[in-house]
Amino acid sequence: MSTQSIPAATTEPAGPARGAKKRFLHDAAEHVRDTGHRAFVRKALGGYYTSRDTQKSRYRDWEQARDAASLAKWSAVNRLDELLPRFVAAFEANGGIVHWARDADEARTIVLALLREAKARAVIKSKCMTSEEIHLNAAMEHDGYGVVESDLGEFIQQLRGEPPYHFVFPCMHVRRDEISDLFGKHLGTPPTDSPEELTMIARRHMRRLYVDADVGITGANFLVAETGQISITENEGNARLTAALPRMHIAISGIEKVVERLDDLSVLLPMLATAGAGQPMTCYNTLYAGPRRDGETDGPEAMHLVLLDNQRSAILADPEQRDSLHCIRCGACLNVCPIFKNVGGFTYGTTYQGPIGSVITPHLRGLADWNHLSGASSLCGACTDACPVRIDIHHHLLQNRRNAARTAPNRWERLGHRAFVAVASRPWVFAAGGAIARRMLGLLTWLRPPVLRDWLATRDLPRAPARSFRDQWSRR
Repeated sequence: MSTQSIPAATTEPAGPARGAKKRFLHDAAEHVRDTGHRAFVRKALGGYYTSRDTQKSRYRDWEQARDAASLAKWSAVNRLDELLPRFVAAFEANGGIVHWARDADEARTIVLALLREAKARAVIKSKCMTSEEIHLNAAMEHDGYGVVESDLGEFIQQLRGEPPYHFVFPCMHVRRDEISDLFGKHLGTPPTDSPEELTMIARRHMRRLYVDADVGITGANFLVAETGQISITENEGNARLTAALPRMHIAISGIEKVVERLDDLSVLLPMLATAGAGQPMTCYNTLYAGPRRDGETDGPEAMHLVLLDNQRSAILADPEQRDSLHCIRCGACLNVCPIFKNVGGFTYGTTYQGPIGSVITPHLRGLADWNHLSGASSLCGACTDACPVRIDIHHHLLQNRRNAARTAPNRWERLGHRAFVAVASRPWVFAAGGAIARRMLGLLTWLRPPVLRDWLATRDLPRAPARSFRDQWSRR
């Protein structure tokens, strides 16, 4: 199969979202009815909880490790104006070239210009959520470049024509038999139910593509200001081949990925592995310091780094929500979120799913169009408890709701809030309303009016109490 024959994954449009809330509500309603799919995802995450908790118990003090990781990111993000230039100077001294991109359009333009400079025909790409954020694959294919994802999960999703379901486990929703059928269709391989054989099928196919590719594109987990190195952590070794074999290596990173010292990785890398995948350490942790030097036998001839802002500076300017830039993309908040487990990854309609995605997407793509994601939360706080760098995620969701109410108020919501205030501030009205509601509860269950029919389809209303709490309190 040629590299040109793989379709770009269908992701959200790069322009303003229209009807994003309506699509979310529709897709969520459809997804929660698929109980088989939900059970499969829950089962997959059940293994994650066991392995994560096992690894957490091996820390001398897990909470102290969270403090150390949080401090490392807090220090870096709050000194971004100092550390970014320091990183760039060290990276360029190592022979790398840095490109600054204000937004997704500029980042795509830079990458496409580099591909033309390299006279590239084929591109191999390892896992890079920043490239998903800027819709890079579609732009490259539109310009005629064949691009193949080398991460196994991303490769499966690319063959399926879908974006990642989860930004750490891209194809966690796909069963083995579906993967076998997919490989049979696209790669002409016989059916198998063995995970090892499925992995080897992809490996044999990829080996030729690494050699044929002119350009390799990767992301970056961390940027080390002290040494000018890019840190990439992975479990398959595909990023190493993607960076080392092609003539040109292009890395794409958000500006918030910088850390001050190499020592910071001693806590951040294990925390990323434990919180993200329940591992003591990710299998491959590599530092890239620039292109091949004289006397070296491997590595790219040229290495470029695209540093992307794309509204990150705006988040940095907000002291209330600045710590959302501390995110190390471990995915722990998705794994524990009851909403994610019920509505699935595709329902969010954006690159970053789950609680942290619901925090940052309204900043990246517009509060008015995307604030419904901030409402897609039970505010249980599980995400905040799971975050290895202590981002106050569920409070940020509340802050987004508040900011949306101030900057893009909904007329019906405002009327509803005013009505609630009018009732709640008058005890006798509140008591009368409660008495009427108790009498109406049984009638609503029996009548099932159209406005409540979908809601009642999956719920049983409880029997109304004979007396209100206020009445019972006064009697006792």
